[in-house]
Amino acid sequence: MNLPALSILVLHGPNLNLLGLREPGIYGSLTLAEINRLLNSKAMELQTQILPVQSNHEGVLVDAIHGALGYHQGIVINAGAYTHTSVALRDAIAAVNLPTVEVHLSNIYGREDFRHHSYIAPVVIGQISGFGAQSYLLGLQALVSYLRK
Repeated sequence: MNLPALSILVLHGPNLNLLGLREPGIYGSLTLAEINRLLNSKAMELQTQILPVQSNHEGVLVDAIHGALGYHQGIVINAGAYTHTSVALRDAIAAVNLPTVEVHLSNIYGREDFRHHSYIAPVVIGQISGFGAQSYLLGLQALVSYLRK
């Protein structure tokens, strides 16, 4: 059975380029390159393609979301600290109206109080946090399943 071709934008926010070095007790020991390899393998398994983009700059992430229109069918986003601060990312996701899944390596609700609020959560179809790199894979799988319904 041939499944429809899907393309998913995967956004990695600020400081995620330091994965593997940055607080491994919280974020794990995998590097961003290793997470992207896992995502590519999962995408192949799901007969989907992904485009991973990482930036420490809010505007670059907003531009990537805008650029998804007409090219990608959905977005997986780990906005990092921008989750708790960025109305611009929230508004960009709402504006493009593409199904989006928010993911986090750590359980943001088990951490500092300021991390308990997500500006992004109200405009996404779901949120997965606390499973390390598996959060990304679960998010991709859930989004692909949602899109193929």
